[in-house]
Amino acid sequence: MTIRVSSLWTWQLTGKTKMTVKPAYIIVDVDITDTEAYEQYKKLAKPLAESFGGEYLTRGGEMDVIQNELWTPTRIVIVKFPSLQAARDFINSPEYEPVKAIRMKNSAGTLAIIEGI
Repeated sequence: MTIRVSSLWTWQLTGKTKMTVKPAYIIVDVDITDTEAYEQYKKLAKPLAESFGGEYLTRGGEMDVIQNELWTPTRIVIVKFPSLQAARDFINSPEYEPVKAIRMKNSAGTLAIIEGI
């Protein structure tokens, strides 16, 4: 039997601890206002996210919105990271600051970091 103590630690009744780290996802809904300038952001953001363990799962591909009672998405980007901490480290890194400035200047959007299972 396993007992979950927190999102990072699991206590097994054998008396051994097992560290489990869940993946995390950065999910962005973005409305690009200057597509040419935003291309520079995309060029810089991808390798930087990858250096923090990020893997792009979707980057504005075709989308079918089936239900939109709360929100009508524009362009969805999903980046998977090995952990919440890795995602936060990427978003808060000094290396990302100038790249983020490009995104903020040339788009509007919503960004969330979500713990996976």
